[in-house]
Amino acid sequence: MKQLKALNKYFWKYRVRLGIGALFIITSNYFAVLVPQVTRFIIDHVQKSIDESQGIIRPVTTKPDREYDFFVLKFINWVEKSFSQRSDLSKIVILCGVTILLLALLRGFFMFLMRQTIIVMSRHIEYDQKNEVFQHYQQLDTAFYKIHSTGDLMSRMAEDVARVRMFTGPAIMYLINLVALISLSLFYMLKKDVELTVYVLAPLPILAITIYYVNSIINKRSERIQALLANLTTNAQESYSGIRVIKSFVQEKAMLGFFTKNSEAYKRNAIGLAKVEAIYFPSITLLISQKTHRNLSHISGLS
Repeated sequence: MKQLKALNKYFWKYRVRLGIGALFIITSNYFAVLVPQVTRFIIDHVQKSIDESQGIIRPVTTKPDREYDFFVLKFINWVEKSFSQRSDLSKIVILCGVTILLLALLRGFFMFLMRQTIIVMSRHIEYDQKNEVFQHYQQLDTAFYKIHSTGDLMSRMAEDVARVRMFTGPAIMYLINLVALISLSLFYMLKKDVELTVYVLAPLPILAITIYYVNSIINKRSERIQALLANLTTNAQESYSGIRVIKSFVQEKAMLGFFTKNSEAYKRNAIGLAKVEAIYFPSITLLISQKTHRNLSHISGLS
């Protein structure tokens, strides 16, 4: 993480874009958490209408103002005042459906804006970094170029800077998105049921340890793949620049075999990393789903 401190100057340079992008992310997630509340209201309202038609009276355990967002509560109060008759149930369902659609459109609009700010910011940072690396290369002496190959230097400017862009763009965007979504979700989950929230969050320490362990493996394999890609680029660059010498000494097959060897090593490691990721992400999703199902079953048994 110490190496990432070098990026702080870029974040400060584009702090306006970063701040506006973070605001768009929070706004997008705010509209996202409103959708389940509107869905819950219409389900409860339909169930209440069915119970009333059958003469069933269910006790009210909690106050609506403690479970719903301020704007959702305003919407609920307006709906209940405007459509008080049982015959208006279909209108209420249609209205809530349109409201959910509008919330989804608003979320999508702000997601578009957040990508236009955060991702564009990362492209600006990538542009600045490539210029900075190129200027630094020009200031180095000839002894440096005798030690380091041209292909390795090209790989650092192209692939390594692109990897850094993935951090300054998508990684930052998804991090802010995750923090905002978790914070908003936890807020409304705690308002609804504290005990159920505790049971849902119980598996998080196990997940954190598992994610940390697997991510360390992924990072090591990624570094290995970057090194192999640098060797592959070096091999290709030297072959292109020295093609006349290779042809003069009839070394095409030897160079092809050397390139094939490096290419196979790169392919083998890349496929290995893809297999780890293919097993890792579905396993985490399955673990979360199973834990959540068990927690809900336990809560149901307690109730």
